[in-house]
Amino acid sequence: MSGAEKGAPGAFSSGCTCRGIDIHCHVVPARFPALANGVTVRGWPSIVAADACHATVVIDDKPYRTVSDACWVAERRLEEMDRTGVRIQALSPMPELFGYWIETSAACDLVRHVNDSIAAIVTEGEGRFVGLGGVPLQDIDLAILELHRIVGELGFRGVEIGSNINGVTIGDPRFHPFFAEAEKLGAAVFVHAVRPTGMDRLFGPAPLQQVLGYPTDVGLAAASVITGGLLRKFPKLRIAFSHGGGTFASLLPRLEQGYSAFPALGKIMPERPAVQARRLYVDSLVFDADMLRRLVSIFGEERVLLGTDYPFNFRENEPVTRIEEAFADTGLRERLTFGNAQAFLALDEV
Repeated sequence: MSGAEKGAPGAFSSGCTCRGIDIHCHVVPARFPALANGVTVRGWPSIVAADACHATVVIDDKPYRTVSDACWVAERRLEEMDRTGVRIQALSPMPELFGYWIETSAACDLVRHVNDSIAAIVTEGEGRFVGLGGVPLQDIDLAILELHRIVGELGFRGVEIGSNINGVTIGDPRFHPFFAEAEKLGAAVFVHAVRPTGMDRLFGPAPLQQVLGYPTDVGLAAASVITGGLLRKFPKLRIAFSHGGGTFASLLPRLEQGYSAFPALGKIMPERPAVQARRLYVDSLVFDADMLRRLVSIFGEERVLLGTDYPFNFRENEPVTRIEEAFADTGLRERLTFGNAQAFLALDEV
């Protein structure tokens, strides 16, 4: 583990008494390097100042998203963390920076730049941040190399991956070598929606991708982990799904019934889907107390993690308060606020 993360749960310069651990927080670098020799690569991002505190990520000459400088300024993040009761943020790439669709060598350069940017913020945070890096999963061997670098050299606690890799769901056996290495290294895996399926079925403006498309794709990714037997093959793998596991909470009862009704499902799933589901982690980002209680009933009191989608506009603004409003039991509140994330990220005492 690198100096950037040694003692990460320990000394905090701000004197913050917060306890929350937010496992769903994104980073956008303040800049992106130009490609060598003026080469143009489709999908390569750039960033253009919008005002004193905001910048626009541009991809293929089109504005992708305007973001605040909290994406790359540690001090801005720390102020908000202190206000909302969050002690530690797990920093991961904005999903559009995974680069799965970019030419492989350029994608590796992009991912390394983003990961190095995360590492710099971790260092600036003096214990308030930990890293979950990206990897170029369109090439399994290169993804494994970068996984070793972020865990072994940068001291990250794990990795963030997409719900699909260029249309291939993460439950596909072709990704088993990567998950085997993550299990071996003890690296947590956080699954975030990216370029979701079904966008042609949505009617309305572009933000519906985040509002409706993301949870749909995450739900299908979680289902693929169950039907593909990923955690039977890698029982020590710690894997969490963003946006409360998306639609998976609604899909699970149907999967259970299908398990009983269709012998073919029993052949691919020796264990009932509901039993396997309680080995998954999900974040708390569902914007609803009743749904949050439902997640606990499905996945268990030790498998739901605080998550906000900070610093983007479509986020949970009061994550600790949301948990406190949903649950009266002090012990359960503590597990959801920080204990479960502490286990997921394999942190020392917080």
